[in-house]
Amino acid sequence: MRTLRILKFFLFINLLLLSAFVYSQENNKPNILFISVDDLKPSIGSFGDDFAVTPNIDKLSETSTVFLNNHTQLAICAASRVSFLTGLRPDKTKVWDLKTKMRDVNPEVLTLPEHFKNNGYQTIGVGKIYDPRAVDSGRDRRSWSTPFITQNQLKFSDGYKFPSGGFYQGKENREIRSKLRQEAIEKGISNLNKYESERYKPPYENADVPDGAYMDGAIANRAVELIDQMDNSKPFFLAVGFLRPHMPFNAPTKYWDMYNEEEIQLAPFRTKSKNPVDLAYKGGWEISTYKTPEFEYIENEEGLLILPDNIQRKLIHGYYAATSYIDAQIGIVLKKLKEKGLDKNTIIVLWGDHGFHLGDHSQWTKHTNFEQSTRSPLLIKDPRVNKMINVDSPTEFIDVFPTLCELAELETPKELDGISLKPQILGEQITSKIFAVSQYPRGGNMRGFIMGYSFRTKRHRYTVWVNNKKSSEPIYIEDIYAEELYDYMNDPLETENIIDDSDQQRTKTTFQTLAARFFNSQIVTEPELIVNTPKINIAKPSPNNKWANQRSKTISQYISSEMMMNKNQLKFLQQVLYDKYARNNEMTAENKLSKDQTEAVYKENFSIASQELLSRFTKKQFERISELESQKIKQLRN
Repeated sequence: MRTLRILKFFLFINLLLLSAFVYSQENNKPNILFISVDDLKPSIGSFGDDFAVTPNIDKLSETSTVFLNNHTQLAICAASRVSFLTGLRPDKTKVWDLKTKMRDVNPEVLTLPEHFKNNGYQTIGVGKIYDPRAVDSGRDRRSWSTPFITQNQLKFSDGYKFPSGGFYQGKENREIRSKLRQEAIEKGISNLNKYESERYKPPYENADVPDGAYMDGAIANRAVELIDQMDNSKPFFLAVGFLRPHMPFNAPTKYWDMYNEEEIQLAPFRTKSKNPVDLAYKGGWEISTYKTPEFEYIENEEGLLILPDNIQRKLIHGYYAATSYIDAQIGIVLKKLKEKGLDKNTIIVLWGDHGFHLGDHSQWTKHTNFEQSTRSPLLIKDPRVNKMINVDSPTEFIDVFPTLCELAELETPKELDGISLKPQILGEQITSKIFAVSQYPRGGNMRGFIMGYSFRTKRHRYTVWVNNKKSSEPIYIEDIYAEELYDYMNDPLETENIIDDSDQQRTKTTFQTLAARFFNSQIVTEPELIVNTPKINIAKPSPNNKWANQRSKTISQYISSEMMMNKNQLKFLQQVLYDKYARNNEMTAENKLSKDQTEAVYKENFSIASQELLSRFTKKQFERISELESQKIKQLRN
């Protein structure tokens, strides 16, 4: 009898081992836990900030590769995330702002989660991964195996409903906004949230509420549920996007209590650098949208935002409290991953989409090419390595896409702009590139747009501001508007732009050479276009119609400037418009056509031009071209 029991026991063990073997054969790819944190600068203990209370990220760092000199490609939410998730620089994604839809300008672009989905992964997302303004309502449906979980689908702690305006759970703030909402209803205003926020939108909140009352606690709880319910028969790519410490700096009281406000140090350098490039700086944009009666946003004669010291201290306190709150939520997710035994086969990526100014240079939030805006944390844990490696050579967010492909043994798409960081993660080398490139546009003025390209090496930052051009087109000396050079070994606070110093000319020339090589490598040479022109009885226009030439040149340059086209696109557009205008002119002038005949000619030529434009531009771009063409024609008539 005992022998029978022993045989049954060994049979049971063998079945378990067999099932484990089958499972490992079924799912032999590593899982990916992809954690993004909105507006997170390196205010983390393991990144060198002794003031920060971030025990969970610090613990994770102990067995991870910590990229200490990592930089975003463009310090604004939508553009940064699109660049990160496509592995392409912003001049290729064509997303430089907060309103352009990624697939309107780049319909077939391949994203990181989409690539993993195409290779057998279940891709699941919750929170903020893409900025919602840059994608469709499904947070880029093509990226996900199952519908993306948005904020409206989250559950909050018992007794709490959806935060007021998406942010506030404090009793006083909810009551004030509720009164404003009622006021808006009585006035018949349709956009209630806008009405409330334009009148009352505090930049921070310290409320004695549970973690799950705010959005990020609810996101963490939903991520825990997803891990609990995960189908482990195939690998997963789980993206969890946290919203804080983006403003408003809202966090439960216990996280505010981790810091003594009297110990908070203000930024030591709060003005422009010596020898400044004025357009490199910003005023109160973004922070000034957060309004309460006690807040007044005043800019000085240099256009810098000047805030009282006590307000600055409160804002910095709020940022750190919100960061500690997010650290706790990350700890909750990592704890569940370990409880399920999934940590042994899961690569963890932790990143912030860009840095954040907390008063340095009198700058707040982001939107610059300075260090506090471009530098953002990147941490990658591969369980097969399981040790801490610090990398202080430059890296970029576009490097993550090819890195994860190599770590997961997936084919790396050829068009990616980044390089794999696998050698650093394996500890084989600590340097792969000389510099990281960030950019930020300034525009909307008489000069048109000016794009600043910033090159960050291990020691220096060189920024060149270029007039009305992007890196995808040829850039010449005469296109340069201004330059900046900072030496972080001698001047970590960027107090002096040394670009014109006589003893820095060799360094300046080196950077100008590096920048020129980079720009040359980015030029997009578009192939010759073959257009299937419809067979109609319309003659080819004369090649030297002076009226059509001048008109097409004027209108195409206007459209190109408004749409930030490259040189090849402008040349193509001008030729299409020339052909249309020349045909219209030559076929109708002095030919004594009836009104109907003239309209038929215009209609036919419009059809030909439209087909040609749609062969090169997207439908959305074509509609914008048509709109701008009409605007310019009206101006010329007036």
